[in-house]
Amino acid sequence: MSHRTRDERRTVDRLRFPAEPWRLVESRFSDEDLGVTETLFAVANGYLGMRGNVEEGRESHTHGTFVNGFHETWPIHHAEEAYGFARVGQTIVNVPDAKVIRLYVDDEPLLLPVADLDEYERALDMRDGVLRRELLWQTPSGKRVRVRSERMVSFVERHLAIMTFEVTLLDEGAPVAISSQILNRQDGEDEYHVRAASLGEGFDPRKTTEFAGRVLDPQTHWGDDERLVLTYRAVNSGMTLAVAADDLLETENEWGVRTQVDDDLAKHVFRVDAQPGKPIRLTKVVTYHTSRGVPCRELVDRCRRTLDRVRENGTVVERERQRAWLDDFWARSDVEVVGRPEIQQAVRWNIFQLAQATARAEGSGVPAKGLTGSGYSGHYFWDMEIYVLPFLTYTNPRYARNALRFRYQMLDAARRRAHDLSAQGALFPWRTINGEEASAYYAAGTAQFHIDADIAFALVQYARATGDVDFMRTEGVDVLVETARMWEDLGFWRANGNDSFHIHGVTGPDEYTTVVDDNLFTNVMARFNLRAAVFVVESMREDFPADYDRMVERLNLRSTEVQEWTRAADHMWIPYAEHIGIHPQDSHFLEHEIWDLANTPSTKRPLLLHYHPLVIYRYQVIKQADVVLALFLQGQHFTAEEKLADFEYYDPLTTGDSTLSAVVQSIVASEVGYQELALDYFESSLYVDLANLHDNASDGVHVASAGGTWTALVAGFGGMRDHDGHLVFDPRLPLGWDALTFRLTWHGTRLRVTVRRDELELAVEEGDGTQVSVRGEHVSVRPGEPTLVPLDGQGPVRSGRPGLRALSGNRREDGTLILATVPKS
Repeated sequence: MSHRTRDERRTVDRLRFPAEPWRLVESRFSDEDLGVTETLFAVANGYLGMRGNVEEGRESHTHGTFVNGFHETWPIHHAEEAYGFARVGQTIVNVPDAKVIRLYVDDEPLLLPVADLDEYERALDMRDGVLRRELLWQTPSGKRVRVRSERMVSFVERHLAIMTFEVTLLDEGAPVAISSQILNRQDGEDEYHVRAASLGEGFDPRKTTEFAGRVLDPQTHWGDDERLVLTYRAVNSGMTLAVAADDLLETENEWGVRTQVDDDLAKHVFRVDAQPGKPIRLTKVVTYHTSRGVPCRELVDRCRRTLDRVRENGTVVERERQRAWLDDFWARSDVEVVGRPEIQQAVRWNIFQLAQATARAEGSGVPAKGLTGSGYSGHYFWDMEIYVLPFLTYTNPRYARNALRFRYQMLDAARRRAHDLSAQGALFPWRTINGEEASAYYAAGTAQFHIDADIAFALVQYARATGDVDFMRTEGVDVLVETARMWEDLGFWRANGNDSFHIHGVTGPDEYTTVVDDNLFTNVMARFNLRAAVFVVESMREDFPADYDRMVERLNLRSTEVQEWTRAADHMWIPYAEHIGIHPQDSHFLEHEIWDLANTPSTKRPLLLHYHPLVIYRYQVIKQADVVLALFLQGQHFTAEEKLADFEYYDPLTTGDSTLSAVVQSIVASEVGYQELALDYFESSLYVDLANLHDNASDGVHVASAGGTWTALVAGFGGMRDHDGHLVFDPRLPLGWDALTFRLTWHGTRLRVTVRRDELELAVEEGDGTQVSVRGEHVSVRPGEPTLVPLDGQGPVRSGRPGLRALSGNRREDGTLILATVPKS
C-alpha cells in the first residue's frame, strides 16, 4: 500500500518464484494462493484470454476463459429511481472452458494438492508466450509418471489457442486415460460440483457481478473422434459464440477414443495401454469465434476454417510465428534495468501483460483486468486512455490506433448519453462494454465527466507521436468536436471582475471526493480538450479544406463554436489558494478536515471497504492521485515551485487504495526530487500483482498499473515529456541504479534511450532519425553512431517524504484551523 515502506511491504517468495529475466517461474505447487497464480500465469492476446488454471481443472480459485467484448446484459435495479440513471448492466461472460485435460493412471486421477510430486516447475516464457509445466508424479502404487504440458494463446491467429499434454510412464506400464474437455462453467457447477473458492470471499465492489439465471443458451453441439463443437447465444445480449477443438493423439502405444457431446460438455476420452518409455502426446487446438448476433452456424464455419488452417500448417509453424511476433514486440517495447534481476523480471512481466491485454483487441477496448479475470465485470474505463495507451502510442502505435477507433465507434452512444444528462455534444460512459453507461453509482461513475478529456488527450498524444493526420481529420476530429461541445455547454460563466468559466457538479479521478465544483484536474483537462479541438479544426480549414467542409457538414459545426471554445479555454477557472500556496483539488476541498491516515488502523484499509462513502466524502482524503495527475499530464502549465508545493500537500493525504495512484506519485516525486520515495512508489506498482499488494490479484491483472509502470520508467526515471508535440528529456535515474534503457517510436523512428548517471545516450534503431530536447538543449539523433549528451546530475534530491504534520494546523481562508482526525467507527 502507499504508506508502507519497502521494508514493510510484502515481497515475492524467491525460493518459489526465482528471479529470471525472461520467465516467471513457479518451482513449487501450492493451493493456498490459487487465485493469484491463476492470474499471474494467464495467457491472452487481447481477444482471447485463459486464466492459469491447472489443466486437470478440479482445483481452482476461479476458472476463467474470456473473449473481449463478449458479455451478457441485465437490468440495473436502483433502490430509488431517478431520470438518467444507467439502466442496463453489462458483464463479461466466462465462456466455455477448453483448458481441461484430466489424467488418470491406473484409474487414479492426478490431483495436484494431494499428489506425490518429486519434481514440479511451471513457467510463463515471455519470449514465446508459452505457459509450460513439467512435473514428476509418483502414483499411489509407486509408479513414476512424467507429465509435460504447454498452453499458448496466439498473437498471430487472433482466435486460436494451442495446448499440448504429454504423459510418459518411466518404470512400468499401466492403463492411462486422458479426458480432453470443453466445459460450460458459466451456467452452474462443473461435473465435480465444486464451487469456485472466490464465491465465498464476501463483499468487494471491485469484483464482478454474479448472474441470477442461465447466461448461455445452447444452440448446437456435435463431435466426432477428432473435433468437438459447442455453440451458444447469450440470453439477454443476443451475442453468439462458437467454440471448437481438435484433439490429436500421437503415441506408439495402443489406444482408443470415446466421444461425448451434450449442451454444456463435450469431451474426448483417450484410453491408452501405456508402456514405459513410450510418450503419449495430445495436441489440442482450440478456436473461439464470437459475434454481436451472427447466426451460430456461420461462427461454426469460421471455427472450421481456423482449425483446418492449423491442421494444414502444423502447430510448429504457429509456435514459430508466435516467437517471431514477440521478437518484434520486444524489439519495440523492451525496457532494460541493468544489474537488477528481480526488477527486470517484474518489468518484463508487466510489459508482457500489456501485450496480452491489447495486441488483438481490434474492435474492442481494453478491460481493466485484461482477459485474465472478471474483476470490474470486464468493463472499459479511462484506464485505457491515460494508463495503457501511452505505452501503445510510443511503442506499438497501430494498437493505440485500434483502441482510439473503438472510442470513435462509440460516439453515437456517447451523444445519446450526453442528451440523457441534458448536455450538448458527447459524453462517453464511465464504465462500459457495449458503449452504454453501466455505472450504477453515478457519484463515483457518471459524474467523472473528465473521461471526455482523457479520450481527447489520448487522441492528441497519439497524433503528435505518430503524425497520423489521416486518422485525426477523418475520425479523431469528430471526437474532439463533440467533447468540446460538451464542455462548453456543461460549464458556465461568472463575472467576478474578470469573466471566468466554471465547471460544477463533477467528480475528478479521486473517488473519495465526489460531485464537486471546479475540480482542478477536470478543469485543466477540459481546457486542454477545448484547445485541442480548436487547433485541429483550424488546421483542417487551412491544410485540408475539402475534409474541413465535409466535417462541418457532417457535424453541423457552427462558425461561432470554435470562438466559444477558445474563450472558454482561455478563461477556465483554475483554483489556487494563495494563503496556503497550493492548488485546491476543488472549490471546497480545503474546507474539510484532514483524515489522519498515519493513525488509521491497517485493518480499516482500504477505506472504501470499511467506511460509508458519506464519511469519506467529508474529509480531505484521496483514493488516487488527482491534482498530482494534472501536474504530470499538463505539467507545462505549472511552475516547478507549484509542483513541489502541490505534491508535498497531497501526497500525505493519498491512501493508495487505488492501484492507479502509485505510478503517478512516482513520476511527480521523481520530478520534484523525492527520488527514494519515487522508487518506493514505483515498486509498489511494479509488484501490485506479483506480490498481491492489494489482496485482489485473484480478480485479474491490474492492467492500468502495468501500463503505469512503463510510464513511471520512461516519464519518471527517464524524464520523457511530450507536452506540445516536442520530445523532451530530463532524466531522474534512481539512486543505486547504474543504467536504464527503453525504446520510443516517434514519427516512425525507433529510438533507444539509455540513461546513465552522467550521460544520456540516444540511438536510432529504425527510421530516419529525429529531433529531441535534453534539458533545454536541442539534439539531432541520426542513424549510425549513438548521440551522447552529458548530464549534470539527476535533478534535485530531497530526503524522506512529505509529512501529514505539516498540513494539520494550516488555516483556511477564513482563518479557522484545519485539523487531522480519524472518524469514529
